[in-house]
Amino acid sequence: MMSATTSTLDVARIQADFPILARTVNGKRLVYLDSASSAQKPEAVLAAMDRIYRESYANVHRGVYTIAEEATAAFEAARTKVARFIGATDSREIVFTRNATEAINLVAYSWARANLREGDVIVLSHLEHHANVVPWHILRQERGVEIRWIPITADQRLDLDGLDDLLDGAKLLAITAMSNVTGTIVDVAGLAARARAAGAHVLVDGCQAVPQMPVDVHAWDADFVAFSSHKLLGPAGIGALWARAELLEAMPPFMGGGEMIRDVTTEGFLPNDIPWKFEAGTPAIAEAVGMGAAVDYLQAIGMDTVRAHERALTQYALDALADRFGDRLTVYGPAGADDRGGVISFLFDEIHAHDVSQVVDEEGVCVRAGHHCAKPLMRQLGVPATTRASFGVYNDRADADALVEALAKAEAFFAI
Repeated sequence: MMSATTSTLDVARIQADFPILARTVNGKRLVYLDSASSAQKPEAVLAAMDRIYRESYANVHRGVYTIAEEATAAFEAARTKVARFIGATDSREIVFTRNATEAINLVAYSWARANLREGDVIVLSHLEHHANVVPWHILRQERGVEIRWIPITADQRLDLDGLDDLLDGAKLLAITAMSNVTGTIVDVAGLAARARAAGAHVLVDGCQAVPQMPVDVHAWDADFVAFSSHKLLGPAGIGALWARAELLEAMPPFMGGGEMIRDVTTEGFLPNDIPWKFEAGTPAIAEAVGMGAAVDYLQAIGMDTVRAHERALTQYALDALADRFGDRLTVYGPAGADDRGGVISFLFDEIHAHDVSQVVDEEGVCVRAGHHCAKPLMRQLGVPATTRASFGVYNDRADADALVEALAKAEAFFAI
């Protein structure tokens, strides 16, 4: 693997770290272009999880015997790694969750229900994933809060002309750092400054940004940041919520049970310290260790290098698609890769997104088709679905070329 000081990636060497990329599909080499949904896992992550199961598996925070202490140390070391990865200085501010969806729901059910009342305002954008929409709709139905929406421009950036009016009286701005559909990169720090001026707290959906670029939660000036392991080369079944310690201290527990208590009597209970008061039950132990290993892997590359690679490859792919298909293919999102992550959503004229995805699969190319859990955005685009290609550290120009050639075959197939 490349060192953190390397400015460009040896992608062939990185590909060798991902066992799944050695397989073929339909007689063709596997070209995996669905990292925005779930990224592939390097050998280092698989080995770390295998090792904890084979050598040190036991429940954490409970046993005083050797392997239980080893498991606890590995679990908490992963928490520290994840905290440092996003610029947090206090590992107690990292709450392990099942995924980013659970992390956002934790905020909605714990912080929001303790602090928001009828008539209070939550501001979202039309770029949001359902995970950052539905919890707030549930709260609106239950508490009568008001939801306001930041609109988008013709090239799917946020339209901030009326932001101050939208934030007037708001208690929470809940915003994605990068769209999972258009790749649009959002100026989180700029939005947070305006939200703060209006007296609002800030929640960030970091699912797409955390795997693709350097993230510093303090530079963002966020209050809550949610992200998932499976999008940053780690296992599924675990994610994280970062939140300011003082907020976590004041929030009531999300779920009740073992681990999240300090004491229980027939009359009541006393919650545990943070972050454990939000981690009821046996946690995803091996998954946490795998997430820590994924963070190690990405840090060894260097997130500046990861971002430079994503930017260059995305621009190459955008140019290749434009050169090959011109106006016959609509590509959504900002025109240049400087303003977007490694996500490209597109549609052919009169060819359904799902049909395109099925045909390119015959060429071994994996792309996503559908609404991408972003139906409010699809309605803004005026389409039911798009086809989406998304890149990871293991993709290169040959993969982008394979996408273009597969799409050309799809276009020709449906022209018959």
